[in-house]
Amino acid sequence: MSKRPFADLRERLKSGRADLAAAFLRKSTAHYLSRHAALVDSVLIELSARLALPPTFCLAAVGGYGRGELFPGSDVDVLMVLPHDPTPDQQATLENWVQACWDVGLEIGHSVRTVDACLAEAADITVETNLLEARFVCGAADLFDEFGRRFQARFDAQHFFDGKLAEQQARHARFDDSAYKLEPNLKDSPGGLRDLHTIHWLAQACGIQGSWSGITRAGLLTSAEARRIVREEYSLSALRIHLHLLAGRREDRLAFDYQTELAARLGLAATAHKRAGERLMQGYYRAAKLIQRVNDILIQSLRVRLFPVTAPPEPIDADFQLRANLLEARAADLFEHKPDALLRAFIVYAQHPTLAGFEPATLRALWRGSTRIDAAFRADPLHRALFMTLLRQPLGLTRALRAMHRYGLLGRYIPAFGRVVGQMQHDLFHVYTVDEHILTVLRNVRRFTVADLAHEFPLASRLIAAFDKPELLYLAALFHDIAKGRGGDHSELGAVAARRFCRQHGLEKADSELVAWLVDMHLVMSRTSQKEDISDPAVIAAFAARVGDARRLDALYLLTVADIRGTSPKVWNAWKGKLLEDLYHATHARLAGSDAAVADIAARQNEARVNLALYGLPASAADALWQHLDERYFVRFDARDMAWQARMLWRRTDSTDAIVRARLSPAGEGIQVLVYAPDRADIFARICGFFARIQYTILEAKIHTTRNGYALDSFQVMDLANRGIHYRDFLNFVEYELARDLDPTRPIQPVPRGRLSRHQRHHPYPTTVQLEADAQGHGHMLSITCADRGGLLFAVAEVLMRHDVNVYAAKIDTLGERVEDTFLIRGAALQTPAGREALEAETIEVLK
Repeated sequence: MSKRPFADLRERLKSGRADLAAAFLRKSTAHYLSRHAALVDSVLIELSARLALPPTFCLAAVGGYGRGELFPGSDVDVLMVLPHDPTPDQQATLENWVQACWDVGLEIGHSVRTVDACLAEAADITVETNLLEARFVCGAADLFDEFGRRFQARFDAQHFFDGKLAEQQARHARFDDSAYKLEPNLKDSPGGLRDLHTIHWLAQACGIQGSWSGITRAGLLTSAEARRIVREEYSLSALRIHLHLLAGRREDRLAFDYQTELAARLGLAATAHKRAGERLMQGYYRAAKLIQRVNDILIQSLRVRLFPVTAPPEPIDADFQLRANLLEARAADLFEHKPDALLRAFIVYAQHPTLAGFEPATLRALWRGSTRIDAAFRADPLHRALFMTLLRQPLGLTRALRAMHRYGLLGRYIPAFGRVVGQMQHDLFHVYTVDEHILTVLRNVRRFTVADLAHEFPLASRLIAAFDKPELLYLAALFHDIAKGRGGDHSELGAVAARRFCRQHGLEKADSELVAWLVDMHLVMSRTSQKEDISDPAVIAAFAARVGDARRLDALYLLTVADIRGTSPKVWNAWKGKLLEDLYHATHARLAGSDAAVADIAARQNEARVNLALYGLPASAADALWQHLDERYFVRFDARDMAWQARMLWRRTDSTDAIVRARLSPAGEGIQVLVYAPDRADIFARICGFFARIQYTILEAKIHTTRNGYALDSFQVMDLANRGIHYRDFLNFVEYELARDLDPTRPIQPVPRGRLSRHQRHHPYPTTVQLEADAQGHGHMLSITCADRGGLLFAVAEVLMRHDVNVYAAKIDTLGERVEDTFLIRGAALQTPAGREALEAETIEVLK
């Protein structure tokens, strides 16, 4: 078929869309969606007339187009309703019509059905929803009316309600039930536009028409609440229109590639402490949180309207009762006459873990009552005592605080918390907004108290069981990151806020100081374990001096484990857990008056000899290796490592070839690799290159030089990509291939330079390189912080090799997409300022 008859329609559609886009970009109007739908209506009507569709046919718009909301990149969903199955001629006409739609530039999603077929297909909840929004466009109006009558006659409100809820739950699950993805889907993520659509559909099922005004007339919202929701719905719709126009196609994901440009289009500029894209995303996350809240409240309200509860309530106390497993205020105006009930409601909620939630009217009253939480409310001694009572509940605290947050009360009661709601952290390893991270950390602390979960973290479970006031840990969790985004050191600023809050809430001075100290120090234990050589007695002594006593050590360990686990599922691993445990035990011994690291080297050696005897080796087997080692070796390695290394190297301490041995790591994850070879400057670089090529990450390196001139190196290695490789099958490969790579007659194999991820490109993380003398006087510490990429460690190792600098220890810390690597190094080049400056400059250059 020739396209020429439709050239004018194609131009009308193209120019009309361009005019709408230009008008929208000049001033984001609320009329784009309806005007775009009207433009498409006119083209479809004209096209149908020109192709002489049978007058007995009916063209209807369905889906979003049926609602009269057509986004720039959205499909045009249409339904052609027929009075009967088409004849061959009619079928040909329909095929020509579909082809003509595409020719003029309409990307249609079409279906052609009789009324009977429509009703049969409506058994599918998605089809039924599309048909619920059907809108007449042109053709046989009487046929459309017949379809509408018959559709309504067979409509089962309860079946539809249950189906839409199940559909929403499945949709939310696809996004991990989180609105706080780094690149959320504007339409389908929790808190997205689809959650608002679901409310409209369920309201229709309950017989409520007229969108938000109809819901307001039904008494489920106040006019002010409806206006606020309309504003957020408009803002998300406008953002989606901008996103489609910017991408030039349908794109519903707020990808990193678009966030900065979208912020500019919306007039959002960077501030002193936030990028423009971060301001955009914080606005989005806050809108998503409100939509989730409204979705919760209204769906429960509509459920009660459609399926009224007839069972009598069960009293709980003078103000609350249980109705259909939901918590209900016994008086509709409870929160107006007794503002303290705004907090007591959550205490009751925590005390009854079987409750499914709040009764809808009570939930609406809580949401509305949140505005009563002002400075005077927060200053009331009764309210302060109630909040501390909530924190001291033995069960249900996490659930209660999450509910307070979800319905807007927690941020009102702790204004500093309210300021970080929706604040994303583009530091390449936090994957949650600050508020969600804080509540996740608090949940992690609470998990330590659950006896059934003691196997996850036995040490943490034992410590928290003996901790006399766990509410202090919960306060530290609430405040540890609460000062993010203010500028300055968030730990110090958070400590000031925590101390003030604790004193206002009647805590003893010692308890207030402990909470403030934990907030101030919450990063120190992780930094010490992951950056410093914790086998060094001087490191332990310095850390113990900062901690001061065993109670603080216990509390800091618990908060640190909970915090690391709350940043991202990718950040925590068994090796980090072991480092923290080792640091805890060594510090605890130091605080108790002993020095576990050096107290009894002889005892360690004896334990290692006993271990060797289990393998049938004589007690003297270790001496072949140990005679070449100094005291520092015996401090840095535990008895198990010493026995394994002695067993692997027995009778081979003078080997001219490199010896490589690998085993499953005693830490529980990854592998431990032993390298023993005549010492050379290129060994560390070759090892780093090997693991970079096979895409394994070195977590820690302990590098020792023996008195007889051999390198004795131990590496902890993991597959952070979780490729499902069986480590036991992998050990022989590592032993053979790495030994080949260490052959000095072979050239060093190149390592391809890895690419930065999209996240790193659009949210660049600053590269820092710091070189300073280490506090213990053993050498220098080279600290690197930058975005991760393949081959990075090899590039650094090559620089050190070129400067003839030896690494004697390394901590390789990968935090999501960010690395914080620390190398303890020695070399003649480090003895002069010029040599140190040259090493720093070249290291910075290779990290660019």
